[in-house]
Amino acid sequence: MAKVALITGITGQDGSYLSELLFKKGYEVYGLIRRASTFNTKRIDHLYRDPHEQNVHLKLVYGDLNDASSLNRIIKTIKPEEIYNLAAQSHVRVSFDIPEYTSEIGALGATRLLEAIRDSGIKTKYYQASSSEMFGNSKDFPQNEKTPFYPRSPYAVSKVYAYWITVNYREAYNIFACNGILFNHESPRRGETFVTRKITLGLARIKHGVQKKLFLGNLDAKRDWGFAGDYVEAMWLMLQQKKADDFVVATGETHSVKEFLAEAFGYAGLDWKKFVEIDKRYFRPTEVDCLIGDSSKARKSLNWKPKVKFKDLVKMMVDSDMDLVKKELYGEKGRK
Repeated sequence: MAKVALITGITGQDGSYLSELLFKKGYEVYGLIRRASTFNTKRIDHLYRDPHEQNVHLKLVYGDLNDASSLNRIIKTIKPEEIYNLAAQSHVRVSFDIPEYTSEIGALGATRLLEAIRDSGIKTKYYQASSSEMFGNSKDFPQNEKTPFYPRSPYAVSKVYAYWITVNYREAYNIFACNGILFNHESPRRGETFVTRKITLGLARIKHGVQKKLFLGNLDAKRDWGFAGDYVEAMWLMLQQKKADDFVVATGETHSVKEFLAEAFGYAGLDWKKFVEIDKRYFRPTEVDCLIGDSSKARKSLNWKPKVKFKDLVKMMVDSDMDLVKKELYGEKGRK
């Protein structure tokens, strides 16, 4: 029989890539989605609407990390062998505007999910999506599993709570529970409000004459950027181990927003300085200047390593958004 996995946050970037990976490995996948006025499944539509995909077993179930009863019901009903908790209000800048909701889902949501596992008594393996933002203002470079946390946003604080509650349930109740401390990972499926996708989509619109300017915040912030498709493989590998543990997942390279801009615009033959303006509204109240991860533990214990390089990631995203804008303007055939 196929293994059964439950993914929260399945409609997001990571959820869609993880679903594809699990399908290739023969899993039956359940995705947790909230009831809403809009059905936001565009990242996974190809997985359950293609009649030719005989090996795809995706089922969407309604529930909410804000609702313990729905989590208990779902887990007891489907009895997943693996649970991937990817759901969150994941935009760092927005977390300053809605800190309570960010914490409710990120911190208490993880607690409700772990408590549902404990209460059900099922034997499952749990993955918690932790974040490099937890290191925040750390003065240690690069950051690894032993680096102290110094969160600088409500989002990061909620992730620190979720990290430690995962460790606590592992130690207190012998639940197989892992934290994946993932550094920034991007793709053509990244949300349009995140800075990398904002840059590539804005560039595509500028190139096609439908946008004149791109407004951004801190261009000097440095991040360790990898490809989301590579990082979901690390998630899966963590749950295939004999013993639960926590791992940093990163490329080991850091690049500034300005470097990302230069690479993207240069690839399209444009000078970013002619199109980009700084808007103070996009600055965070407390900034994280530099993040760079040491993933040597994951590379050794999981036999994992990133495959997509920084420049190739930028080109992948630019090419995708160029095609997207072209289709918006001219239709599927690329012409009027």
